[in-house]
Amino acid sequence: MPEHQTPLIATIAAGLMLAFVLGLIAQRLRVQPLVGYLLAGVMVGPYTPGFTADPALATELAEIGVILLMFGVGLHFSLKDLLSVGRIAIPGAIGQIAVATLMGAGLSWALGWPPLAGFVFGLALSVASTVVLIRALQDRHILETHRGRIAVGWLVVEDLVMVLALVLLPALAVAVATEGKGIPSSQLLLSLLATLAKVSMFVAIMLIVGRRVIPWLMHYTAHTGSRELFRLAVYAVALGVAYGAHYFFDVSFALGAFFAGMVLGESDLSQRAAEEAIPLRDAFAVLFFVSVGMLLNPMVFVEAPLAVIATIAIIIVGKSAAAYLIVRAFGYNRSTAFTVSASLAQIGEFSFILIGIGIGLDMVPKESRDLVLAGAIVSIMVNPFVFTLLERLGADREVPPKYKPDAEPETDLTPTTLTGHDIVVGYGRVGSLVGAGLRQEGAKMVVVEASDAGVDRARSDGADVFTGNAAEPAIIAALNLAGARRLYVTIPEAFEAGQIVQQARAANPTLDILARAHSSATVEHLEKLGANLIVLGETEIAHRMLEHGRGDTRTAARSGLNDGLQDAPIAP
Repeated sequence: MPEHQTPLIATIAAGLMLAFVLGLIAQRLRVQPLVGYLLAGVMVGPYTPGFTADPALATELAEIGVILLMFGVGLHFSLKDLLSVGRIAIPGAIGQIAVATLMGAGLSWALGWPPLAGFVFGLALSVASTVVLIRALQDRHILETHRGRIAVGWLVVEDLVMVLALVLLPALAVAVATEGKGIPSSQLLLSLLATLAKVSMFVAIMLIVGRRVIPWLMHYTAHTGSRELFRLAVYAVALGVAYGAHYFFDVSFALGAFFAGMVLGESDLSQRAAEEAIPLRDAFAVLFFVSVGMLLNPMVFVEAPLAVIATIAIIIVGKSAAAYLIVRAFGYNRSTAFTVSASLAQIGEFSFILIGIGIGLDMVPKESRDLVLAGAIVSIMVNPFVFTLLERLGADREVPPKYKPDAEPETDLTPTTLTGHDIVVGYGRVGSLVGAGLRQEGAKMVVVEASDAGVDRARSDGADVFTGNAAEPAIIAALNLAGARRLYVTIPEAFEAGQIVQQARAANPTLDILARAHSSATVEHLEKLGANLIVLGETEIAHRMLEHGRGDTRTAARSGLNDGLQDAPIAP
């Protein structure tokens, strides 16, 4: 069938295939796969020869990825978490937006643009990308830590500010264009109040009505026993609330999806909902990066190199430096300040929307779009390296505060002095069951966990705790694997588990390594890397059922976990 008759299929197929190939190459070169996704977008964009995908369709497909991503974030981000970081997130985000806007206005002045153009251009450089920030935090397993919540809360405040900006820009353009023609000066104030009223109404409806209706709907669907309907309900809630928020209240898709997830997160079905959203979320998140790459005109690097360099400097250096200083000024330590500043050292979807509206209203020159896109592409590519640099500097660690309740923890990677100890990687439902059994045996235990809740559980169980990703060499070195008795890898992520097993086997060839798996392929993968025992959920369930049918419960009794083991193999 001719290509022009199937633009949607062509865009998805070309985008995903090229993203896969270039992402795989990037991974082989030890570069973040998202660099490959961005280059895939450049290759199918209108400024390079060959096949050209539909930019409008790619942008809409990418928006679905943003919706599902923010919905997933909301599932793990309660209202209590949002309020707990408001003290730093609200003034911090507003202050950082103001500084970045001033820097952008300064660059526009140097380029000879009018003041209004400088304001819009600077505002476009001030807001970080939702997708990039969340992916960066997820990849490093710090999304659910306190500093991760600060970064997400900061992002939510930025989104709220941008919602106001999107409504006020048309009114501002009219006010400037009709200055001195008798147009009342109260127009901007009325627009601002109307926007605030709409946002407040949406938040109120979600917190009052949504907190009852959405969890009830999900529980009702779960009781039908149909996984297909439950998965459909997850997507319906995420996309439906996001679209409704945008259509009726002029709230961004991302913000609407975030509140939908946050409301559902109070239900005990939140973990299952998060699992169902992952497949589509990841696929459409890739299309987001492809769509960003499609918008870039590579000639801007040749035609305006100094302006591009200045724009990139504002995004990566100026904006992140402002965020770092603000966080430090509020009394947080370097770890938190570096995490927040690195998270925000890039721009994305809101920047494109703002600059597009500015061009449509003749508020900024058209060349501003190329500068914003070039800044976005480079900052997104560089962002993973910024995080890596901070990790190597030892600034990306977090342990619970020891003295003041509101103080951020200091860096602490002192190697454990234990020997003959058991190491548990991951302290969720599976890991905590393993920990409970080890505690009953009186074993010495070291736990590696990323979330605050898991860290608290492990400490209450008497374990030595390291916070972060166990696949990181610095944490591996601190666990004293050479002197350990046994390693339990309880996390469900196969690739990360494989990295941990491989490094542990290299550190201690005789170490007893036990891991969990969700498929036969994962079992084979972990066995090749050196695991002694891999527990496959379906296999263990079948064994337990057969044991019960035969009246043989000796295996479970010996484990000391007879009250909870039956759920362990399949618990996330």
